[in-house]
Amino acid sequence: MDGKTLEKSLGVLKPGGKLISISGPPDPDFARQQGLNWVLRQVLRLLSASIRRKARGKRVGYSFVFMRANGEQLSELASLIDAGIIRPVVDRTFPFEATNEALAYVETGRAKGKIVVTLK
Repeated sequence: MDGKTLEKSLGVLKPGGKLISISGPPDPDFARQQGLNWVLRQVLRLLSASIRRKARGKRVGYSFVFMRANGEQLSELASLIDAGIIRPVVDRTFPFEATNEALAYVETGRAKGKIVVTLK
């Protein structure tokens, strides 16, 4: 996420909410979890200072999550989706052959949910 997108995301959260980013600047908690040395922890603290300050101003939290493949977590998510606890919002579905049209639709900025490209 670029800085503008992070700020827009902060704007839609209610006080007490939490912005979790996979592409924003890593935060000090992430640095600690990774066991980084003091110097690197301070660098990450500085990199994320602006967004953390803005989040505090909106009374929301900010966290960075490093994405990695984890079959157990994906299985848990699939179970939550199957049980209807998590309900993804699908705007439109396109066949694989219409991938260019799907991308063009995404670029319009009018999608109100996920755009799905099916292989079968």
